[in-house]
Amino acid sequence: MTSTFTGIEIGKRSILAHSQGMNVVGQNMSNASVEGYSRQRISMQASDPLYYPGMNGSTTPGQIGQGVDIVEIKRVSDMLLTGRIISSTHERGYWNARNNYLLRAENIYHEPSHMSMRSRMDEFWSAWNDLSAFPDQSPQRIAVVSTGKNLIDSINNRYTELKNLRDDADFDLRDTVDQINDYMKNIAALNNEITRVKNGGDNPNDLMDRRDLLAEKLGELIHITIDDKDPDEFNIHMGGYQLVQGDKVALFSKETDVENAGYTKVVWAEQPDVAVDVMGGKLGALIELRDKDLRGEIQKLDTMTINFTDMVNSIHRSAYDAKGETGRDFFVERPYVDNINGNYDSNGDGVFDQSRIFRLSGSNVLDPESQIGISGTLTLSSASGENITIDYNATDTVKDLIDRINHSETEVFARLDFEGRLTLKASASERMENPDFVIRHVEDSGFFLTTYSGILQNSGPEGAFDWQNVDAVAQLSAGNAEFSVAPTNNPSAWLSINEDLVRDPSRVATGFGENGRPSSAKDGEAALAIASIMNDDVALGKSRSFHDYMAETIASIGERGRSAEMIFYTVSENIDQMRATRENLVGVNIDEEITDMLKFQHGYMAASRIISQFDKMLDTVINRMGV
Repeated sequence: MTSTFTGIEIGKRSILAHSQGMNVVGQNMSNASVEGYSRQRISMQASDPLYYPGMNGSTTPGQIGQGVDIVEIKRVSDMLLTGRIISSTHERGYWNARNNYLLRAENIYHEPSHMSMRSRMDEFWSAWNDLSAFPDQSPQRIAVVSTGKNLIDSINNRYTELKNLRDDADFDLRDTVDQINDYMKNIAALNNEITRVKNGGDNPNDLMDRRDLLAEKLGELIHITIDDKDPDEFNIHMGGYQLVQGDKVALFSKETDVENAGYTKVVWAEQPDVAVDVMGGKLGALIELRDKDLRGEIQKLDTMTINFTDMVNSIHRSAYDAKGETGRDFFVERPYVDNINGNYDSNGDGVFDQSRIFRLSGSNVLDPESQIGISGTLTLSSASGENITIDYNATDTVKDLIDRINHSETEVFARLDFEGRLTLKASASERMENPDFVIRHVEDSGFFLTTYSGILQNSGPEGAFDWQNVDAVAQLSAGNAEFSVAPTNNPSAWLSINEDLVRDPSRVATGFGENGRPSSAKDGEAALAIASIMNDDVALGKSRSFHDYMAETIASIGERGRSAEMIFYTVSENIDQMRATRENLVGVNIDEEITDMLKFQHGYMAASRIISQFDKMLDTVINRMGV
């Protein structure tokens, strides 16, 4: 038979269960605004009856239970949807970073504006054009120097702003690596705590919520996937690498990358000589922005600057100033090496092992519309690091071959200078291990670069110009072939006007003269030649003029910025929709919690009434029934 106090025990269990239910409701409602919180649900079931069928079973008809038991308190979760969100957030982090930095880069160009570099360059060409009309007038000379200084200031400022933005990306990268390590260490620590709680038979709901939130935040920084198939282990992968396995962590580390201007290289903490192959997320975007986008923008600026400087100086050196002097540069050039032949010691052992040359100029004057009349194959260095070949035929014109070179994947530009001589110039290097503005390989199986244009002495591999050879300029034609040593890194940072011209504008050269004799005061041919550079084919890849080159640069950064913005908002909308779906499934619903609160409240009150009534009944039995 049942105990006299069975009713009180049933009521007590009910009070405890409904009281715990109220606690769960309170926990849910108090965390309704907490990021990453999943609502919790209490599961109850009827307690097992005291007796089971058998010889010792109760003789009382029916099988009365012992009240209610709490089975578990479990969070409501959708791990499939959470996994999809975590594996998608890397796109949001990636495009958010690109959108922010490309917008800042676009604002640097100040387009359209009279303060833009393009406007300053137009003013510079206009000043030279005015000087060509009045070469004997001092105000026009002063205007050339003044507009030149304004243009240089604009170039220098743009470099500084781009460099600062690249530095910001590197600083942001270092901070992001620290965040990634912190998230992974915290997740590993939570894994350890969660395992301990589970081994004790409980559900660590809040700890698992916190772990999911950290994993989602980590997913914005790098592209990760979650593996929680093993209930005893929570693993995080990035590509083929395991970042977190239970309480074990593979941390990142930061090293200085000498080949990349001293910027940060992300490596494995336990293998500092192995670089991390970062995939997606904010970290992947920052590396791409720093090493491709922003580095590329600086290289474009440097390319424009060094070619602009070289072209103006080539004409100015050949012209005469008001005092009858010649051979003076308008802009100051800084060679990368002091060696007159461009010889360079690349490994620091005290022995020259390379030739760093920026420009090769032939000795023969060419007509761009003339057919070459010979056939052969040019071999030039390319952006990929491998040499590429460019065929030419007898029916090709000089202009055809120049266009073919400039539209290829080579890192060598070709053009005819103001005298009609073929000029080959190095571009900025796509690969970091190769220096910018260094011609690495020039070879011709035929005679276009030898007897026709007068750049090389001999055809074939034995006559090739190669930068890995000391005194490589010895391969140049013995005639009037010219070359210039590669410039110091980032010419857009150090470009300046010759101080002789600033102190005395009369030293600005305006005329070419004749037969080695100084030009007259009224000769403005050199000034006109410099002004004509504005519309000349300057051979900067596929761009024809400096104006085209700058317009394409601005259009490129603008298009990339708009693309990043559109994709970011599209990706964000998709993730927000998934998060909203998850919130509807696992988030706290106040109306639902109030309903549960009323249910538990009424259950608690009913259990209290049961205990009160049993207390009265027992009081009657114990205190009021006499012998």
